[in-house]
Amino acid sequence: MDCTLGEQVMLLSLEDDTGVGQEAMRTGLAVTGAALVELALLGRVAVRGDGKVVVVDPAPVGEPALDPVLGALAGRDKPRKARDWVELLQKDAVNAARERLLERGLVREEKKRVWGIFPTRRYPEADGSVERELRDTLASVVHEGAEPDERTAALLGLLHGAGLQKLAFPDAQGKALDRRLTELAQGQWSVPVVRDAVKAVQAATTATIAAVTAVTLT
Repeated sequence: MDCTLGEQVMLLSLEDDTGVGQEAMRTGLAVTGAALVELALLGRVAVRGDGKVVVVDPAPVGEPALDPVLGALAGRDKPRKARDWVELLQKDAVNAARERLLERGLVREEKKRVWGIFPTRRYPEADGSVERELRDTLASVVHEGAEPDERTAALLGLLHGAGLQKLAFPDAQGKALDRRLTELAQGQWSVPVVRDAVKAVQAATTATIAAVTAVTLT
């Protein structure tokens, strides 16, 4: 399999030279939600009318960043909503996406200490070809009117829902970019199950960010 949607989100979030991650909380939520959407693309899960994620095919897909998520979903007797999974699986999903980028040779790991005390890890770019191709694809859809495939549409929906569109389009005007992404979301989905998964993840991400922000401000 090519890079998963979660890996693509992670790639876009890492600064090429320093390897510093941008918008860590939002990126983590988007990476986790991306795993659910990817499984919907592969026909393994669906979102019911009540917003709960159900497994329709528990067969592993052979992708280390996705099979643990599918196993966790399949291991529950009762379905849970996307928000529950986005919050519950965030740490593991982020670590898995990062490890796969390392395994693919797209980033490298640098271990440092802040003030000589606190250990940190950063992930600068090692091979920029995949990210460049990804950015070109996204730009062709958003700026040039190209028709997106299902995966590209899903990625744009994830970025927009998490408020991360600036990672892919740092120079774009905010309001104009929001309008364009909203337009793309309307009538773009050929597979309803994927559309429903993206919408569920968008709602879960928005709700989680709002909850964390409210706690921070109190």
